[in-house]
Amino acid sequence: MSNAAQRIMVALDYPHAEQAQALVESLAGIPCYMKVGMQLFYSASPGFVNSLKEKGYHVFLDLKMHDIPNTVKGGAESITRLGVDMFNVHAAGGRAMMEAAMEGVDKALTGLGASAVRPAVIGVTQLTSTSQAVMNEEIGLAGTVEEAVLRYAQLTRTAGLHGVVASPLEVVRIKETCGSGFLTVTPGIRPAGSDIGDQSRVMTPPEAFAQGTDYVVIGRPITGAADPRAALEAIIASISE
Repeated sequence: MSNAAQRIMVALDYPHAEQAQALVESLAGIPCYMKVGMQLFYSASPGFVNSLKEKGYHVFLDLKMHDIPNTVKGGAESITRLGVDMFNVHAAGGRAMMEAAMEGVDKALTGLGASAVRPAVIGVTQLTSTSQAVMNEEIGLAGTVEEAVLRYAQLTRTAGLHGVVASPLEVVRIKETCGSGFLTVTPGIRPAGSDIGDQSRVMTPPEAFAQGTDYVVIGRPITGAADPRAALEAIIASISE
């Protein structure tokens, strides 16, 4: 159970720390990864991240930074000082911006000592809510979603990042193009029979891992369940099978 659980990122998509804390307590003892997104981080402040680390959880801070290089460098430095295990930036910000993020990480680590955590930095390719029509007609990118994802993945690797956020549908091609050690974090994960909500490109947890992904991000099927712990345990069991 432990190995499977460690590859599941539970999305703590709550507006208030009290709600997130209740969910965390209900999952006590399951060594899953915790993902803190914008809504919770902006509401609960870095203190909530600190509380998760104190409980021994790995934390993915999902803020999707996208700004001029110097601003992202400063943001990456601050995030690294929080001690998170992973954070992300938008690959659409370009190579210079992503390289600046890595510079921010290095700058923070020089002042933190040998015991400091070096976070994995990953690039957001295309959101799993982005359909072909939206990408072509609204965002203005030509080609297929897969082509855009692969282009961003290659750019991310060139910039020195550790991996990407992408849908499970692109994992095989990303691994083929960027190497098996290049991390893939896949949202858009729905257990069999679940409502897909606002996601466009989805797979079940066993299907995603069969594609070779490293981590899956799961939110509402756990956080919206009547019994979140039972829901997570069922997902872990499906993966272990």
